[in-house]
Amino acid sequence: MGAVKDVLRRPLGHFTERTLAGLALVLGAGVGFGLVLVLVRVQWSPLYDIDHGVAQWLNDRVSPIGPLVTVLNAITDLGGRAVIVWLVTVAVVGLLIRRQGRLAVFVIVTGAGALILDPALKTLVDRLRPEVTTPIGSYAGQSFPSGHALGSMVAYGALLLVFLPAMAPRWRKPAMVAVGVMVFLIGFTRVALGVHFLSDVIGAWLLGAAWLGVTAYAFRLWRLERGRPAAPLTEGLEPEAAHEVAPAPDEEKLLPHARAGIAEIIVGWVLVFGALYAFGTFVSYHAKGTFLATWDEVVPTWFAARQTPALNDLSWWWSKFGDTHAILLVSMIFCPLVLAIWRRWRPVLFVALTMFGELTLFLASAAAVDRPRPPVENLDGPMPTSSFPSGHIAATLCLWVAIAVIVFPRTDRWWRWLFVVSAVVMPVGVAVSRMYRGMHHPTDFMGAIMLTGLWIGLLYWVLRPNEDVHEGNQPTIESEDVDTLDDELAKAGRAD
Repeated sequence: MGAVKDVLRRPLGHFTERTLAGLALVLGAGVGFGLVLVLVRVQWSPLYDIDHGVAQWLNDRVSPIGPLVTVLNAITDLGGRAVIVWLVTVAVVGLLIRRQGRLAVFVIVTGAGALILDPALKTLVDRLRPEVTTPIGSYAGQSFPSGHALGSMVAYGALLLVFLPAMAPRWRKPAMVAVGVMVFLIGFTRVALGVHFLSDVIGAWLLGAAWLGVTAYAFRLWRLERGRPAAPLTEGLEPEAAHEVAPAPDEEKLLPHARAGIAEIIVGWVLVFGALYAFGTFVSYHAKGTFLATWDEVVPTWFAARQTPALNDLSWWWSKFGDTHAILLVSMIFCPLVLAIWRRWRPVLFVALTMFGELTLFLASAAAVDRPRPPVENLDGPMPTSSFPSGHIAATLCLWVAIAVIVFPRTDRWWRWLFVVSAVVMPVGVAVSRMYRGMHHPTDFMGAIMLTGLWIGLLYWVLRPNEDVHEGNQPTIESEDVDTLDDELAKAGRAD
């Protein structure tokens, strides 16, 4: 009889007993959103007055302060579709690599729901954006609900629930507070920038909370149906997966001698800057009569004489592989994959310091040398930095060489050579494009090579990014299993 009672109570009765308060909150959020939706739809006068008054009041105080507008735009971007899609995609791939198919399904369903609800409700309500005296924010589409506020509530909330078990108990409440503050700030920026009404943001928060609550409790019901206990949400969705969802659970210490390493990196940065400054000053102002000066004069002129509309377009696109957005995108995809596969922070630190050092060395050298651009037509127009060294080429070199350094010793599969090829082809393509467009001398390319070789060599010597490989660390998923990651999604729907 006891077994029969257990069967009858599970899963629905057991689920509702333990989650009654949570379900009440979810229903409350849903009812609250419905109320706001109705008031917006019927254009209730008191709400109309509050919305327009708050929008104009904030616009009057925010728009004259340029630095504040810049900060608000930076914060609001954290709730933009590009960032949210990147976060969800990286999380799903990482969870699949770690064999956490159920959690991957949760993230996909929760994120997809937000992507569907936002445009559907915007079309249904068809509310116009605020009209303020000084427009300072960019937007597209209708106003209700706020897509940034909805997306941030759902995406950051879902990721918090997934990765909460990986945190020490003392850090869980601060993490919840931090996510709450971030979601609030993103919503606030949408009103402060004059692109949404207050009710747009409040409605989005209520809808996001309701949808996140529905998917989270559905996940708990899913666990109960498979005989797993219903843990409190303060412990995350899958407490048993704490080790698997932790970014680098197998790494005890990042660096054996952190203080000495920091000192060596700082001293090395100064020495690399000195070498760049010396070489840049020589080729810019003291190399007359040498083959370097002849080279710097002949090559830009040769390219300028062979410019065509088709090559101009091709060079523009290839140059984009070396701009900040492309470099950042590749870095933000590669680093989470390294964490998911090899469970080590040191390779990620190596890539991060490589790119940070490249940026600071480039800016410092460009300002110190202050070299003019080649005396031909500069297809990209005036640039904020000087010619030596090439930032596009240096960034491309540093990124792809660092990736090759990390990947090559970590697998014996044939495709590791693709990263070596990329470390040559990508920088050469960017270099040819930048010189073709009249933006750099050949010695600027040499300066980028010098920067890359010296800086990556220094970091490799100090950080030892592949030390875990020599110690026997194995990837979470073997290279031959990469094509079967989608099987984890299929397994997620089956009983354990």
